[in-house]
Amino acid sequence: MRISVLGSGIVGRTLAARLVELRHRVVIGSRDPGQPHITRWVRAAGELARAGTYAEAARSASIVVNATAGTATVDALRTAGEDELAGKVLVDVANAVSDPAADPPLLRTGERSLGEEIQALFPQTRVVKALNTVSPSVMVNPKRVPGEHVAFLAGDSRQAKTMVTGLLREFGWPVDAIVDLGDITGARSMEMLFPLRQRLSRSLGHTNFNLGVLHA
Repeated sequence: MRISVLGSGIVGRTLAARLVELRHRVVIGSRDPGQPHITRWVRAAGELARAGTYAEAARSASIVVNATAGTATVDALRTAGEDELAGKVLVDVANAVSDPAADPPLLRTGERSLGEEIQALFPQTRVVKALNTVSPSVMVNPKRVPGEHVAFLAGDSRQAKTMVTGLLREFGWPVDAIVDLGDITGARSMEMLFPLRQRLSRSLGHTNFNLGVLHA
């Protein structure tokens, strides 16, 4: 598939690298695609990878992954363009915090999650919230965490969630580890887990952990 990853930080580069390994054609999108760390990444990733502006990246793909910082997501997607995102599946892995450096992180206030806000602002885009509850390395390799643990997703489009489930399966998530929380309002509870994730990483001293769901 042709997949675009918006955001060139550690989350974006980790996801993009794994997608290239899986033989997808990947465009990593940035406000400034000529930055040295991006050109180095493209050179190392090989012929299936390239870089472009947010709009160029969105235009070239059927699936767009939002890996921008939550505080910059809306501006980045507006820069990408509503027309370029229309009809696309958008996988939102961002976390909606107002101050990422705060400890504990400060969640944005408001009635809607970031995932819901994206869906409301881009109604022709099929938004699926996924993978925001784990670290980048676990996103693309769940076997880093032993035992049974889960990846949540939420979105209004059943077809879009099926496509995203397919990507998660390619990353190595077992089908019974993917927990569908329903429509895009499920993104609220997913985003609320971010402060717990941050506090756990501090307590454990690493990010190779995840949550499991035990039920009868």
